[in-house]
Amino acid sequence: MATAFNCYTVGEFFTNLKDVRLRHKFQPQNIYNVDETGLTTVQKPVKVIAKKGDKQVGRITSAERGTLVTVCCAVNAIGNSIPPFFIFPRVHFKGSMINGGPPGCVGVANPSGWMNNATFLEWMKHFIQNVKCSPANPVLLLLDNHESHVSIVCLDLAKKNGITMLSFPPHCSHKLQPLDRSVYGPLKRYYKAACDD
Repeated sequence: MATAFNCYTVGEFFTNLKDVRLRHKFQPQNIYNVDETGLTTVQKPVKVIAKKGDKQVGRITSAERGTLVTVCCAVNAIGNSIPPFFIFPRVHFKGSMINGGPPGCVGVANPSGWMNNATFLEWMKHFIQNVKCSPANPVLLLLDNHESHVSIVCLDLAKKNGITMLSFPPHCSHKLQPLDRSVYGPLKRYYKAACDD
């Protein structure tokens, strides 16, 4: 991978970030990072401790296999976030899928359950509504370079609403993506602990 994580690639990214920040004079509250991750709907059972040599050990299991629900979050440089955006692996979305969810959260459905051009466009609308960005109140959006993020329709919508998009270099988001590095790990641990209770 010629574009993998290395000093040159990372240096270029930070040079671009500095140039964009200086050119547009973005304040920290107007610099957002967006990323998505999968959360399973059925947790693995907790480990059961038994004496060595026991032949029958009780175990709680679920008859259903877990499916991944994608959650897309955006957080700004001072730690404020917009309500999460959920993508369910279904053909049709039902409002009951987000009952009891965080206030202001939005849900959509697509068969794969992952981000695609259409769901990212819906997320962009959700982002614009919550951030209140505009050409007079521009924001910088840091994101990975997934193909769903760069459709012409999304780029046009971003431009019309004062959003400058800067993507992390290919194959580097695992090291550079702030949400991957500091939010999603703890989120998954707390989510698992809550499901285990």
